[in-house]
Amino acid sequence: MRDENNGRRWAWAGLALVATMLVPATALADGKGGEFLSNTRHHVTLGSMVPANGDQNPYAIVVAPVSAGKVQKGDVLVTNFNDSKNLQGLGTTIMDYSPATKKVSVFAKIDRKLAGCPGGVGLTTAMTMLKSGWVIVGSLPSQDGTTATKGPGCLIVLNSHGAVSGTISGPNINGPWGNIATVDDGKHATLFVSNVGFGVGAPTDNSPVVKKATVLRLSLDIPPGKPPVVTNQMVIADGFGEQADKSVFIIGPTGLALGKNGDLFVSDALGNRIAAIPDALTRTSSDGTGTTVTSGGFLQRPLALTMTPGGHLLTTNGLNGQVVEIDPTTGKQLAAQWIDADEAQQPPGSGDLFGITLTPDGHGFYYVEDDMNTLMLAN
Repeated sequence: MRDENNGRRWAWAGLALVATMLVPATALADGKGGEFLSNTRHHVTLGSMVPANGDQNPYAIVVAPVSAGKVQKGDVLVTNFNDSKNLQGLGTTIMDYSPATKKVSVFAKIDRKLAGCPGGVGLTTAMTMLKSGWVIVGSLPSQDGTTATKGPGCLIVLNSHGAVSGTISGPNINGPWGNIATVDDGKHATLFVSNVGFGVGAPTDNSPVVKKATVLRLSLDIPPGKPPVVTNQMVIADGFGEQADKSVFIIGPTGLALGKNGDLFVSDALGNRIAAIPDALTRTSSDGTGTTVTSGGFLQRPLALTMTPGGHLLTTNGLNGQVVEIDPTTGKQLAAQWIDADEAQQPPGSGDLFGITLTPDGHGFYYVEDDMNTLMLAN
């Protein structure tokens, strides 16, 4: 996140504005808009994600699948990656937006020096809430806001009241980063998370691309009333590019979405492409960097991914304020829509978009505008 926006973002801190605007969609040359984006016209500001401690830079977005503890089914949980000084990798809060009450509250505030999380806490785009009420969130921590002091981090397990119940760490976890794809039956769950910290050092003006980022599959058992237990770990993809960056901290595979046929789709940010990993739930070896589904075109450093009811992918761009709709079966990029046209960045909206997830009815999606620290609704 760029520091030059800090003053303007603080002007919005603490506000819970509701505003509606119309945003045009841009279709490919054949003139046909995306099946999903063509019906998405209204963009509503739901509220600021800045808590009392000043954390900012909202990243992950998860819709609660159940009511448990402090969370009601349909609530939207959002992580913050930066602290009040706008230092990246030091954010410790998870916010809770209630569609029923239109209010924002703090779900969790985690100790930045959490024992069991190597290097401390800096909450990332990796988060999920299980049907049993447990919340699992990734940490890629820093001491000074850069990768020069980053730690391997961990996955943090919280109960439904926002209290830490444990951590998941080890040699397969280093910078858990990408939005977690989840399969969950209540008693068992499978999580997919990308890791972007292997071999990454301090940022320079020309930081090298390190091809060590992975996608890790975690199998969990969930005993009644007890925290999830990891029963198996498998690296199902590796060799993706990752890069330290002075402005955006780190760049690497961010979006993860599981298709109905068992393919795991991965946004390869530095490769400017979407990849597919076949048989993601069952494979017993790494598929490397997978098979390219689509590349270039409307993609401008693709970040978060989510799947529409019709089986299309939506991905947010890191280098402009567009969301792109893709048919993963054909690889065709169907449409791109401006959802953040802030001209304070060039191109407009560059560096502002991170998490994305569908609304429970499947008719719209939630996203964050990082320049304003706000949660947004598109429908």
